Amino acid sequence: MSNLSQQVHQLADQLPPEATWDDVIEQARFRKAVQEGIAAADRGEFAREEDVRRAFRKWGVDVEA
Repeated sequence: MSNLSQQVHQLADQLPPEATWDDVIEQARFRKAVQEGIAAADRGEFAREEDVRRAFRKWGVDVEA
């Protein structure tokens, strides 16, 4: 994986010309969350299916398949 400086340059290159600082922050937070999720998955830290279904039901999402 590239270093942080390279990742920041890549992020900047991918933003549209009308991007705002809020867009930059949102993209940076999203990328950080994805990296943390991948690292957790690599460690074997997964949510149990029932935990996911319970959360979805709490949010009003139909989970019956």
